Amino acid sequence: MRVPMKWLKEFVDYKGSVEEFAEKLTMSGSSVETVEYVGRDIKNVVIGEVLEIKRHPHAEKLLVAKVDTKERVLQIITGAHNIKKGDKVAVALPGATIEGGKKIGVQNIKGMESEGMLCSAKELGLDDHGLPEDMKKGLLILPKDAPVGKDIKEYIELEDAVVEFELTPNRADCFSIVGIAREAAATFNVPLKVSFSTSGEIRQIDEIFGKVKVTVEAPDLCKRYIARIIEDVKIEPSPLWMQRRLQLCGIRPINNIVDITNYVMMELGQPLHAFDYDKLTDGSIIVRRGKKGEKLVTLDGQEREITEDTLVIADKKGPVALAGVMGGENTEVTEKTRTVLLESANFLGPNIRRTAKRLGIRTEASLRYEKGIDPNLAEIAAERACELIEKLGAGRVVKEYADVYPEVVRPRRLQLRVDKINALLGTDISKECMVGILRRLGMGVEDEDGKTFVIVPTFRADIAQQADIAEEIARIYGYDNLPSTLPGSIATCGVLSKRQKLEDEIKKTLSDLGFSEIYTYSFISPSAFDKLKVPFDHEVRNAVRLLNPLGEEHSVMRTTLLDGILQVVKFNLNQKQKRIRIFEVGKVFLPKELPLKELPREKKMIGLAVCEEKLDFYYLKGIVEAIFSKLKIDNPKFNPDRHFAFHPGRTASISVGGEIAGYIGEIHPDVMENYDMEDKRVYVAELDMELLLDKAATEVKYQPLPRFPAAERDMAIVVKESVAAGDIMEAIREIGGELLENVELFDIYRGEQIPRGCKSLAFSLTYRAKDRTLTDEEINDLHAKIIEGILERFDGRLRE
Repeated sequence: MRVPMKWLKEFVDYKGSVEEFAEKLTMSGSSVETVEYVGRDIKNVVIGEVLEIKRHPHAEKLLVAKVDTKERVLQIITGAHNIKKGDKVAVALPGATIEGGKKIGVQNIKGMESEGMLCSAKELGLDDHGLPEDMKKGLLILPKDAPVGKDIKEYIELEDAVVEFELTPNRADCFSIVGIAREAAATFNVPLKVSFSTSGEIRQIDEIFGKVKVTVEAPDLCKRYIARIIEDVKIEPSPLWMQRRLQLCGIRPINNIVDITNYVMMELGQPLHAFDYDKLTDGSIIVRRGKKGEKLVTLDGQEREITEDTLVIADKKGPVALAGVMGGENTEVTEKTRTVLLESANFLGPNIRRTAKRLGIRTEASLRYEKGIDPNLAEIAAERACELIEKLGAGRVVKEYADVYPEVVRPRRLQLRVDKINALLGTDISKECMVGILRRLGMGVEDEDGKTFVIVPTFRADIAQQADIAEEIARIYGYDNLPSTLPGSIATCGVLSKRQKLEDEIKKTLSDLGFSEIYTYSFISPSAFDKLKVPFDHEVRNAVRLLNPLGEEHSVMRTTLLDGILQVVKFNLNQKQKRIRIFEVGKVFLPKELPLKELPREKKMIGLAVCEEKLDFYYLKGIVEAIFSKLKIDNPKFNPDRHFAFHPGRTASISVGGEIAGYIGEIHPDVMENYDMEDKRVYVAELDMELLLDKAATEVKYQPLPRFPAAERDMAIVVKESVAAGDIMEAIREIGGELLENVELFDIYRGEQIPRGCKSLAFSLTYRAKDRTLTDEEINDLHAKIIEGILERFDGRLRE
């Protein structure tokens, strides 16, 4: 936001330096980026009147002008042909300096003396965009009432300081000269000279009889719409002072009507738009959402495609403007315009931002609408524009006007709690001081039933709670005036929860075992499910699709960690890594139904993978068992099972307490081929981290060292290949009861002595009693009972 200081001083009685202004405004929350001094080079340029024009006797293309500068009459030679007797011009006197530091003196041109120079707009540092064609190519012709002899810098405000602010998005009220003036008045505690006001009445009239009918079909996107009619319009360049102020704000002049709308926008912060009334069908204004297939050629000559979420201003034939962004070429104000419909409206910021972003258009109007504008400002801005139109003789304003304002925005009322604000700021500011600061900021303060209330004006939509009031008081009171104090409340020490500690212990255990932790994207490609061979009816395919993905490769939320893990394995293999041991702890996103009606469940999983020449399924199984041991989970079951991504016959499900905790196995050759790793073997486990943490034993139980000796017995039984060793071990524990201290599988044998389709399993059993030494008879009886039960239950025989 660029603010010319001379314009600002019309609204605030500030007499200090520009440097102090920039420093204090920055400290009070309105950050100043730069200060630019313009027009300093221009010196000794005054207004002159052309008394006589004649051709140069020795040069056909040159003219000799006699110019009255009040002090004296000068003879000046010029090559410009757009002047005549009686014109008022800018005269650079001998010894003058013009834009760029160029010095002007007395010259002899083709045998005649030239005492100075007549200036063009560019030689005065002016943008000639809003000037007539003859002035763009020639000299700047001043209005007939320009006072002869007056310094041109005073007449056009050529010299000024422009302060550029970097404003925060929540301060929409500061994107205007008046908004910054209000901040300056509060910061320096000086009077604010703003006389703009409204009648205070909300009229709710949607029609000017016989002239215009306003229909708002999208009240959720348009909070207010005011339409005013200006007749007998005369399109011409705007006054030089207005053009200069607009240029200093970074806006190029167009013509008087358009310049007035831009001038009011910069002054008050409310965008306006002027339509050529005669180009509107039946004088109709319809504020609605766009329709599929509609297009509009905007003022920049580009054809824009309109979507169904684009807010447009339309007549009965179709769109005439992109609301809050840019007008249409079909209703542009031109030199032939005789009647203007002036729009002063309030549109929903997020919708304007989406439209501007989609179309790649960023205008001064859209910039302000995006931040959020006070709907009550629309009437003030419309009145101000009409005042300037009549003052400059640009047209005649019709008294009646349309104003559609469905839901009136009223000032917010918040309680002022002095003690709480002081406690928050660590200060001891009096109530009187707080009230004074709030009133300087344009807020009202009322006492009622022993309480004090702050009346927040509607232009301060960012103030919604007590903390916001405290911030306002702090910044105007002065951050550098706030004392250094310790926090008044008792600080608490942040600690990890039990589940977080267990998770960290798992990660540390895996790191100690030589595994590296990885992080992969939560968003994956839909093609990953095909690469993993996920069945079409499997729940893993029920993935949430993103509305605005970065690309197809990251367009759905993952429901398994497998794709990311395999991508990392592939990357490392491509880097010639021969030792790959990785793990990831991450969330998968499981929706209850699609399309989404509520947020998906975020389930934490842990995935492990190994790819090494000497490592196999049993190595990874041992790693998983180490995790269970760390969590003190007893007797996890590994059962042969099937998994869509794993090799059949080399896959097991893992269950704890009767619940499936995950799967472990070798990746299926077809899946390996899909990931371009068909010549490798990768072993992967994917476990439900939340279930493991739920089953983890959080208490450590100690028991005394055994006082009585243990006795060991071995047994080897022959069973069918389909019998799982884990099932036999569970049966042994069940039959052995309290006297069986431990059982371990120490050998699996298949050979000539074993029938085909069978295997020999050898177990070591440890017996011990806590209260006595077991006798051989007790041990032998129990051991025989276990053997008998196992042989009967699993249809086996003792190996001889």
